[in-house]
Amino acid sequence: MLRTFTYDGTFTLENGQSLERVDIAYETYGQLNEKKDNVVWVCHALTANAAATEWWPGVIGENTVLDPAKYFIVCANILGSCYGTTGPLSINPATGKPYYYDFPAISIRDMVKAHIALKEELGIDKIFLLAGGSMGGYQALEWCMMEPDVIDNLFLIATSASETAWGIAVHEAQRIAIEADDTWQENNEQAGSKGLKAARAIGMLTYRNYRVFKQQQTDTDFSKLDNFKASSYMNYQGEKLVKRFNAFSYRCLTKAMDTHNIARGRTKTLSAALQQIRQHTFIIGIESDLLCPTEEQQLMASHIPDCALLLIDSDYGHDGFLTESTAINEQLQEWLHPYTGV
Repeated sequence: MLRTFTYDGTFTLENGQSLERVDIAYETYGQLNEKKDNVVWVCHALTANAAATEWWPGVIGENTVLDPAKYFIVCANILGSCYGTTGPLSINPATGKPYYYDFPAISIRDMVKAHIALKEELGIDKIFLLAGGSMGGYQALEWCMMEPDVIDNLFLIATSASETAWGIAVHEAQRIAIEADDTWQENNEQAGSKGLKAARAIGMLTYRNYRVFKQQQTDTDFSKLDNFKASSYMNYQGEKLVKRFNAFSYRCLTKAMDTHNIARGRTKTLSAALQQIRQHTFIIGIESDLLCPTEEQQLMASHIPDCALLLIDSDYGHDGFLTESTAINEQLQEWLHPYTGV
């Protein structure tokens, strides 16, 4: 069940701006045990939400590696999103109207700061396992840097220690698409919807890959001159996101992704920052991932002191962190064994 924690008081952002009130939407599964040592915190990706069992079935749920019968599992919607946590569509207390364009720029560290506030509200002192894929991995890495003594074990998949120039370029192309929408300057929830559809289409080219498009979207009717299967698929994916997400949040969150760099303000190099990660760490990379290639996971694994790396294949590219639940479940279970005894 979705619940909301309200942080009353000034919430200062990394850039010096502030929010006077922050609502944090979250879901929990299972029960916190007496020792309070069974917490699993799952950080979600760009357009996901707090309902972790819905977007990561086969990894979280009954008879999976992250079973609520054993663990107290928490997933919080990120700052800037449109699924219950304060974001561009929220009411600005200063005006009594939605923020829209006035929502301040946020960073991954701001998202983690909100997670930490919720953690304290829930009375959690230790996190047995912190897990995140893609943008969720950005949050997990930052959290390990911000509260190194709180987290015991870290699981990362399809993610990196900093946003790459490639990732920033993809995000900027998506934002250009949103801002090219002639409705973008309007103050309403539907502003930029056509641009968001185009942004999602751009994203799909990096979430999947040549192999899966050729396998699943190739037309068998060679007489076609228009209305190709791949074209219909891209329109479908764009329209699907428009129905459940928002252009303001999409722009805000991609901007936040661009800020991701665990070395910022801490060390001179990423390698030096990675060497500060104390947690037992397990990283999975997906060999067909175009958005966050395996060289990014290899970089992390080569510098994190206590780290295991596994590369898996998938027809689904970056989206393999969501679709390859059987392999993820099995490999995470095996890696956790020495720390759980099961």
